[in-house]
Amino acid sequence: MENITAEDLKKRIDSGEKLNLVDVREPHENAEFNIGGTLVPLGDIRAMQVDEIEPLKDEEVIVYCRSGNRSGQAAMILETMGFSNVKNLVGGMLKWQETFGA
Repeated sequence: MENITAEDLKKRIDSGEKLNLVDVREPHENAEFNIGGTLVPLGDIRAMQVDEIEPLKDEEVIVYCRSGNRSGQAAMILETMGFSNVKNLVGGMLKWQETFGA
């Protein structure tokens, strides 16, 4: 698993790059603030219920959560499921909001 910083991710989003973002938080957290990722809560990933992101196995997938902890766990699980290029957003949405606001 590699890490990606909020600054690097923001640059890539702002440049219009098509990214595969996966939000592993709970639905209420996603509703409060998100950066456009597909919502797949960590519990679903643990249960291997990842049908909506299954086609991305060979593409870069960037996972994020509130602080970077759950997404780190999710990234490791996805790698064991055969996802070949998973990146974890360091500091999660807390770092994002601290750096760029909501």
